[in-house]
Amino acid sequence: MRKRILIIASHPDDETIGAGGTLLRHVAKGDKVYWCVITQGYSPPWSQKTLEKARQQVYEVQKAYGIHEVFLCGFPTMKLNTIPHIEISSEIQKIVNQVSPDIVYTTPRCDINLDHRIVYECTLVACRPLPNFSVRQLLSYEICPTSRYGLLSNIGCFSPNIFIDISNYLDRKIEIMSIYQTELCKYPHPRSPEGIRLFAQERGLSVGLKATECFELVRQLV
Repeated sequence: MRKRILIIASHPDDETIGAGGTLLRHVAKGDKVYWCVITQGYSPPWSQKTLEKARQQVYEVQKAYGIHEVFLCGFPTMKLNTIPHIEISSEIQKIVNQVSPDIVYTTPRCDINLDHRIVYECTLVACRPLPNFSVRQLLSYEICPTSRYGLLSNIGCFSPNIFIDISNYLDRKIEIMSIYQTELCKYPHPRSPEGIRLFAQERGLSVGLKATECFELVRQLV
């Protein structure tokens, strides 16, 4: 049975770093995927040219995945702590109500990036299980390396309990990540193609597979 999938990203590239292979699996199965991007850059410090390039990259990534629709919420990146949480939660809830997803993927709860933590918390509010609610499964994905730094900062540790085999999709995931010219870095940076491959292979080795993405199951209704 085909499903409706909503992936929520604090920033463009979160979805690819954390769940790009999983999104490709969903699309290959015929699931309909929707993408919600919470933040965007602003001027200053970014030039108008850079901002226009960043927006264009989002649509290129949407096309590369075969994502049905992308929602750009437009909140200021790295400043979500200045926005009342109810505004962010309400915006996410509008999108959830519009999409009626079966599965929602969101950012990690344990992460030194405050935007990631805020989006996680607001997703929980937007996806609270009310009568006749569509969401059957809510998961958070790993964004390396900021999820791993959480333990060092006493924020807590990302503890995956679901591993998805992306061995057949890792190369394509890295190709799509390469669209993010404003975000891609050179090795040994973790946002380099080599770094993304190594993280996927390391997670795969922990469960006897070539490459995986891992998730924390927040809630599942059966």
